[in-house]
Amino acid sequence: MALIKVDDLTLSYENIMVIKDLSFKVESGDYLCIVGENGSGKSTLVKGLLSLKKPESGTIEFGEGLRKNEIGYLPQQTSAQKSFPASVYEVVISGCLNSRGIRPFYSSREKKIALDNIERLGITDLKNRSYRDLSGGQQQRVLLARALCATKKLLLLDEPVTGLDPIITAEFYELISKINKEGITVIMVTHDISAALKYANRVLCMREEGWFFGGIDEFKKSDFANLAKGGGKDV
Repeated sequence: MALIKVDDLTLSYENIMVIKDLSFKVESGDYLCIVGENGSGKSTLVKGLLSLKKPESGTIEFGEGLRKNEIGYLPQQTSAQKSFPASVYEVVISGCLNSRGIRPFYSSREKKIALDNIERLGITDLKNRSYRDLSGGQQQRVLLARALCATKKLLLLDEPVTGLDPIITAEFYELISKINKEGITVIMVTHDISAALKYANRVLCMREEGWFFGGIDEFKKSDFANLAKGGGKDV
């Protein structure tokens, strides 16, 4: 079975149906980019994949031993989150909360996972720094390390390069690609279609009038390849 299998999924946002009869699957090792105009349902789909929103109909199934609480999630940051008064180490190890359960303290294993991911993301020198004092690119690396503490199988990234300058954006894309090649499946929501075509092997393109799911070459030949970012509220 696929890592994630979505069949005939229908989801609503504020009592308005924004996703209808959506079907796609994510295999282990895939790099899937979800693109589309605002209002097409990308954010609603993310909530569905995280089991934060119940489908009106259809199913979302997890395979290969993946549990709902084992998805490493990197959300869009709010201004309040950017000013969070904690050390880099504290932010990263909080990604182990789901595995910690009701235990009051982190185990030596969880502390090692946090330190390993801090090293993996190249932020060891920032370990004791205050998160709110970091640059935007540094903060995203910290949050990515946190997400990796929560999973060994799947990262779900929601517009991870928003607000970053072009150089830092390019570095972050390369970092995500490296993690994917190391065996972590990636689902990334983005408005950057050029990045999707460069790094992903699958594309889910969502529009109000329909959706496309398939490989990169197939996408390039489809009408959906001419997607232009629309206006309106992202849902």
